[in-house]
Amino acid sequence: MATIPARVQDRLVAGIKRFIPILTAAKSRDVNESDTVTIITDMLADVFGYDKYSEITSEYVIRSSFVDLAIKLDGKPQLLIEVKAIGLDLKDAYVKQAVDYGANEGIEWVVLTNGAIWQIYKVTFGKPVGHDLVLQIDFLNASHKNTDHLENLYLLTKEGLGRSVLGDYHTQRQALSRFFIGAIVLSEPVLDVIRRELRKISPDVKIDNEQISDVLTNEIIKRDVMEGDKADEAQRKVNRAVKRAATKKTAKETEEETTQDPQPPAAADS
Repeated sequence: MATIPARVQDRLVAGIKRFIPILTAAKSRDVNESDTVTIITDMLADVFGYDKYSEITSEYVIRSSFVDLAIKLDGKPQLLIEVKAIGLDLKDAYVKQAVDYGANEGIEWVVLTNGAIWQIYKVTFGKPVGHDLVLQIDFLNASHKNTDHLENLYLLTKEGLGRSVLGDYHTQRQALSRFFIGAIVLSEPVLDVIRRELRKISPDVKIDNEQISDVLTNEIIKRDVMEGDKADEAQRKVNRAVKRAATKKTAKETEEETTQDPQPPAAADS
């Protein structure tokens, strides 16, 4: 993850110290959604660095409905925030509500929060619309001395959003997901490597990639890694990457062949 600028880290540390008591007191009083929105707005300004008067918009209109808060940078909405009362659990129905707002507005980042828990989602614009939980932050248990906690909070800051740190974090998480690793293991280049290594152990046994793939899918890799929308998406991306690599390799080999110095003509017999 990108290094947190010193001034941003100082602001995050101060924000943790300030708002944990505020959130704790609000939870003990079981404050309503409107009061929770007030606290969230202050956190967005004092912890995450957004200008309260020009970059934080309340009751943002989306197709005759309203999302609680929106973050605008350079006049364009970048992040939608759906707030629930601090005493409520963040249920799946609330997640769908937040994701639908992002999908209808064409905004890929949405946050669902009750002040104590912050869930960051990446909206995927397909048919149907999907979403990935990129990160969940437990603010009430955040420590200003914990580097990981500060880095997670940095993802939501104005500075982090402006530097696309959140997008980079999601890309890294996606690359390390079980769906992508499963798809890569079953790709032809990896199967080729496994086949070569097996032949070293059993040189007289005929083994092909299809046999190896069958063993992997039926006996080694869990079925949920290979099934469902996320598995299909991972498989498509891996297939495209393998195809690009093969095309690039072929083009490079062709270029090398055409740029080789031609052999000088044989000398004529005198």
